[in-house]
Amino acid sequence: MKSTFSKFNKLLLLMVIISITCGTTNPVQRIIKQDLQKVPEWAIILEDMKEEGFFSRDYFHKYRILTGTGDTTQAQFEERVTDWIEVPTSYYRQNENYLGMTLASKLPGQNPNKTAIPPGYQYVGDSRYGRWRQDERGNSFWEFYGKYALFRDLLFGSGTPGLFGGGRRIFMDDYQSYRRSVDNGRPFFGRKGQYGTYGSTTTQTKPSFFERKKTRMQERKSAFSQRVQSRMGRSSRSSVSRSFGRGK
Repeated sequence: MKSTFSKFNKLLLLMVIISITCGTTNPVQRIIKQDLQKVPEWAIILEDMKEEGFFSRDYFHKYRILTGTGDTTQAQFEERVTDWIEVPTSYYRQNENYLGMTLASKLPGQNPNKTAIPPGYQYVGDSRYGRWRQDERGNSFWEFYGKYALFRDLLFGSGTPGLFGGGRRIFMDDYQSYRRSVDNGRPFFGRKGQYGTYGSTTTQTKPSFFERKKTRMQERKSAFSQRVQSRMGRSSRSSVSRSFGRGK
């Protein structure tokens, strides 16, 4: 009996260790290792994120994964969006400013880049995907070819009339700022901070995240109010009870 109990304890301990190890694994690293090792070019974008529970919280990410053929003449891409993936609290906090941004990417023949950047920025300046043009003032800006409108839509949102989503453009100054940030290992949120969780572009392209966040805040306030009222009610009843006790 003792031997059986000992074996059960060892098995339980092993399961706990496995659970802890899995829970602390970097999910992006896991996707790269399991799915992208032999893919010549790819990008992993933080598509969405959420937290559940009030007192004991669970954290989740959803990723958009782009994979390319690496063809130097005519690149072709596929994309898919993962289901919700539970992530460790520390990893969620580490990336909570990067909603809508590329967390890791790889170009053909290059090492992976794991600095957070706006989605599609790694393809700016690559002649396979577009070209530099000049506006009416002589400023250079990047134009994606029509067949790569995916990258434009990732950056500026789809369904918006006008060039580059209502006139938005990536100018040479933007690109140079991006290169300096990446070369120094710093996340790039755009020259005006328009990308990332609190960027102006993200509020337009990720409305469901902000609606969910607003609902959650309202639920928290409601739960807190109910707790306060409940405590006040108990305190009031206790006070009345003590008062009657002294009257006897």
